[in-house]
Amino acid sequence: MDRSERFHKIIRLLKERRVVSRDAFLEALQVSRATFKRDLEYLRDRMDAPILWDAEAGGYRLAADDGEHQNYELPGLWLNAGEIYALLAMEQLLDGLQPGLLGPHVRPLRDRIRRLIEVGEHSAEDVGHRIRVLEVGSRPVEPECFQVLASAVLSRKRLRIRHYSRVRDETTERTLSPQRLVHYRDNWYLDAWCHERQALRTFSADAIVDAEMLERSAREISEARLDRHLGSGFGIFSGARTETAVLQFTPDRARWVARESWHPEQEGQFQLDGSYLLKVPYSDPRELVMDILKYGPDVEVLAPEPLARLVSDRLAEARARYEVRGGY
Repeated sequence: MDRSERFHKIIRLLKERRVVSRDAFLEALQVSRATFKRDLEYLRDRMDAPILWDAEAGGYRLAADDGEHQNYELPGLWLNAGEIYALLAMEQLLDGLQPGLLGPHVRPLRDRIRRLIEVGEHSAEDVGHRIRVLEVGSRPVEPECFQVLASAVLSRKRLRIRHYSRVRDETTERTLSPQRLVHYRDNWYLDAWCHERQALRTFSADAIVDAEMLERSAREISEARLDRHLGSGFGIFSGARTETAVLQFTPDRARWVARESWHPEQEGQFQLDGSYLLKVPYSDPRELVMDILKYGPDVEVLAPEPLARLVSDRLAEARARYEVRGGY
């Protein structure tokens, strides 16, 4: 019986019998007293197992065995993909946190997360080296600016910002009623009511050059309206008026795309020839076009026609860049 199996058995015996003597543990685990002592210390110190010695009962028990600790589970071995991703992502985010007021509060949280990440005898460092969470395409946000955005969102105050438009290569001033911050594809976005445009807009947080929280209260937009306007279409460029993109992927690519999540309301099915037909709602096509283009010749836009033309034009522009070199 290896160490991780012993850990499971110790917790299982405590749950089944409530009070377990030292001799009963030694017999069930088939280990020496010294090994059993080391196992208990590891469970208590590294895995936060609430194991107590009850002198009156003459054995070990879980603290408050009729309360929350009766549901104690060992961390580690049964972590699923979502759980290990969440823990590693949290550990990575906390590791990159700049020194500040949260330091003393974050340290115990990091220690707790690292204990949860540990699997059997493998340290958190070992797990971190062998299982990686990589960010791709993330754009850093100035900490001071992000703090103002977050404070305004939670305090329900208006914002005055200077926003850089990468499309127009210009910076403009806006007065916003912030509604919510969204973390999407490794980047932060601010959903807000723009008082200059008198409409809901989404701003990339890294493109906000400067932000000032105002005393005036923010205009409140209902959650239902936000979801209708900003949550119905494809990705961060969603909108109220949506269309449905019909995409057909080649049989070779179909096996991958069929497992991908593009949108909560997507529809997909395999065709008789092995290709895959995917239907995705969208409003603003910019992000959708980028995702379509990355599949190159393995996808065809069947509908709507304006989207198909847009993708075709972008492909033609890309090809033209190489034709300038000659020989293509």
